[in-house]
Parts: sequence; structure tokens; C-alpha cells
Amino acid sequence: MHTIIHALDLRPPRETANDPVGLETYRQPNYDCQDQAAMMQLIIYVPGVEADGVEIEAQGTDLTITAKKAQVVRANWRALQLERAQRPYRLRLRLGTSFDYAAMHAEIAEGVLTVTLPKRVRHETRPAAAPKRMAA
Repeated sequence: MHTIIHALDLRPPRETANDPVGLETYRQPNYDCQDQAAMMQLIIYVPGVEADGVEIEAQGTDLTITAKKAQVVRANWRALQLERAQRPYRLRLRLGTSFDYAAMHAEIAEGVLTVTLPKRVRHETRPAAAPKRMAA
């Protein structure tokens, strides 16, 4: 039986002007979704992230949450494998059109980000159907 084993990529991470450490990749945080009658609440676990490191973007039916930890890094410092585990978080969800993204509310405390999305009120545009007669 043949086994294919791919070689490990031991090259150092890419460095750019915006990302001197070379940690352009993100990791997906753990999250919980609670659907209620009038809203949906997302609870996202992002330890080590402060309020100024959170970006929430709603585009069409997608919601993208990016959470970055504050890092103080010297210009001549290079990352080790331990620092790769401290990558920023990114969560992408396709939620649909039944939410009012403009009325979204978010708060963060002790590494727990809570996003509240109210549901849109659906107005019935069709006239009410006339009652049907039943044969006796």
C-alpha cells in the first residue's frame, strides 16, 4: 500500500509592510448562535482582543467579523512558531436577508464579543383571503 506524505513547508512566513511578522492568515474563532423571536445573538470567543481591534462588516447577506490582538513588535524581530498561534481572528457567516444589519449592536467584555442582529419586520403585502365556504 502506498502512502503519500507531503513535505512540510519550512520557509519563513511572508513579510509585508502592513504585516511585518508575516501572519496574514486568520483563524476562525469559536462562536455560538442563539436564535430568538425578534433577534439573533452571536457570541464569539476572541481572547486577548480589545474593542479597538474589532471590525464588523455586513455586505449583502454576509457578515464578516475580524478581531485583532494588539501587538507591539520591534522592526528587527522575527516570528517563531509560537507566535503563529496568536494570529488574528476572522469569522465569515452567510446569514441571509432576514436581518436588519443597520440596527446591529455589538459589545465586547473579557474576550467575549456579543453581536445582536434584530430581525426585519415582514409586512404582509397580499390582501387577506376571503373566508371559504365549506359544504355541509
